[in-house]
Parts: sequence; structure tokens; C-alpha cells
Amino acid sequence: MIFCPLYSGSSGNSVFVASENTKILVDVGMPGKSIESALKHINQNPSEIDGIFITHEHSDHIKGAGIISRRYDTPIYANENTWKAMESKIGNVKEHNIRIINNNSVDIKDMHIVNYKISHDAVDPIGYAFYTGKKKACIATDLGYFSEVVKNIIKDADVILLESNHDVEMVKFGPYPYPLKRRILSDVGHLSNDACGNAIVEIMNDKQKRIILGHLSKTNNFPDLAYQTVVNILKDNSIEIGKDIFLDLARRDMPSDVIDF
Repeated sequence: MIFCPLYSGSSGNSVFVASENTKILVDVGMPGKSIESALKHINQNPSEIDGIFITHEHSDHIKGAGIISRRYDTPIYANENTWKAMESKIGNVKEHNIRIINNNSVDIKDMHIVNYKISHDAVDPIGYAFYTGKKKACIATDLGYFSEVVKNIIKDADVILLESNHDVEMVKFGPYPYPLKRRILSDVGHLSNDACGNAIVEIMNDKQKRIILGHLSKTNNFPDLAYQTVVNILKDNSIEIGKDIFLDLARRDMPSDVIDF
């Protein structure tokens, strides 16, 4: 499999996932030109994308979905509630490219895609796990808290994009109005750096993992702070970076490193 966060952060999110015969985008939260540029940067052709899978209807996840679909005749997959919430925001999509997810899984060529419930302030938000052969990759961002559902689905993955959105103290003393602060820190908000580190401790087992810290807030976090906070928690729990686990950071405004596993 190939896994690459194209953009990850409060200003826009999109992830490229591929198997031998299938190419997928999860969310298109940046303008179409930005997505095209990012795909070309990692030597991928936008016209070869087999489907766009939407996690939820917030603009930083759907901004360019309609544009990419219209430009390349690409199907968009989302559950029914999310479709209803986003259809007026993404423009016209051809009927044959409207794919409603009615079950907890979808198969495209050689890829098996499972969706699972997450806690976020959207109408019906979901995360995704991708399977091909014996390989598994998961996307777990926009998590109000680390639920048992999320834990059970990601614990045996080879690669995980896991939210490390904010530093709690930066939120509390930052510039956001109180209602927004309360939302971020709530069970339908975002996962903090500390919560991310503790979540990783919970999923550690005999399987070596590569975890990418993602969806970092531009206002309430710093990449070095997120990384070091997680590293400190792992060290406190005798988890060795580079041996038990490999840890990366997803970039905000350009593609991260391509992971081929």
C-alpha cells in the first residue's frame, strides 16, 4: 500500500491511499488546483483516482470535492446524512458519481474500505480503514475523544493518521472565543496532543506501527510541541521510538512523505 497525507490541518485535509490497483482520496478540503498540485508532487495522476471518500461535511474536508469529481468524473462516497449536509456546498455532481455508503464497508477493485463512527460535531462523521492483502491503513482524525470503537479498529493497523490537534493550555489561553474553545475541548471536538499520546499507548501491541500525527491546529499547536508531547508520553510508558513505533508529522500545506509499505 501507499499512504500520503496531501494536506493536514485546520485549513484543509486530504489523504491519498493506494493499493496495487486502486487509488483513493479521503476528503478534498483544499481547492482543486491544490489537490492536483499535491498529487503531481507525489507522481500521481488525478485522473486515475477511483473514488473520493468523505469523512464529514465541514469545509476543510469537502472544499474541492465537487471540483475534482466534475473535472475527472470521479465518484464521491459518503453516508446519506453527510451527503444531505454537503450537497449544497460542493456544487453539482453527476448522478453516477453520487455513491451513498449504506453499509460499513465498500470494495473497490483490490481494496476493502471499512468505515466506523467517530465523535465530532458533524451530522454523521466517520473514519476509514483500508485493507489490501495483509496490509491495513487507518485515518482517525476529528475525534472528540478516543473511543473504544476507534481503538479497536486502529490497533492492528500498519499505518495510522492520528489526530494531535491542539495543546490544551494553548486553547484555554488562546485568542478563540469561549464557545469555540469549549467546542474544541469537548467530546465532539478534537483530540489534544496529550490525548493522542495516551491513545497510542492504548493501542500498542506486538505489531510495529507507523503513526503520523495529523490535523494540527495552526492557532493552538506547534509541530514540535505536538511531536515532543507524544514522544514524552511514549517514553514514560517505555515505548521506544524507531523500534516499537515510528512517528511522523503530517504537513499542513504540502504533501508529507509517501509511505510505501
